Amino acid sequence: MAGSADPVGAGLVASLAHPGGNVTGISSLSVELNTKRLEVLKDTVSKLTRVGIPRYTTSAAAISDELQMKEVRAAAVTLKLILEEITTKLDSKALESAFQSFKQKRVEAILPVSRPLFAERKRFVELAAKYRLPAIYAQKGYMDEGGLMYYGVDPSDNYRRAAVYVDKILKGAKPADLPVQQATKFEFVVNLKAAKQIGLTIPNRVLDRANQVIK
Repeated sequence: MAGSADPVGAGLVASLAHPGGNVTGISSLSVELNTKRLEVLKDTVSKLTRVGIPRYTTSAAAISDELQMKEVRAAAVTLKLILEEITTKLDSKALESAFQSFKQKRVEAILPVSRPLFAERKRFVELAAKYRLPAIYAQKGYMDEGGLMYYGVDPSDNYRRAAVYVDKILKGAKPADLPVQQATKFEFVVNLKAAKQIGLTIPNRVLDRANQVIK
């Protein structure tokens, strides 16, 4: 694996130090990073009080998603944020209905926790712009579609480190004996074009923390 959100919680390995089975690799720390993403949203959106979380009925990572939500809910309490969770199907009409519901519930920003299909990234970004809702993403691919912000691991570094493990396994090492490594390189990307499109001014304190600013 090159980026499992929570390999222990999802039952892929017995523990990070001792996987114990036939799976090992890199953990992307997605569960822990959602807390950071909420913090970034609160720093970015003035007087933020209500955050929308789309949940997908067809998510292939339902167990991992629920584990992540426990962390997000706890973080929301600490940050004094209200979460509005809406379950939706992964089609264009259902996604738009979800965004309409977010607006009706006075949601001021979006935190996608579940992982929708690659094909839905463009549509999701388009809807976030249409309904003028700032969003921070856990997958960098959203930035290629014009997404507003990305905070997460450096995927290239994860793949390079996973390749080292592939080499070791092909040479006879047992996955059970190779500790799961945690991501060590992180990126924060801000898209000022997307911010302008929804009338959002990104504070300088947020821009100063970005590794990359798209202008």
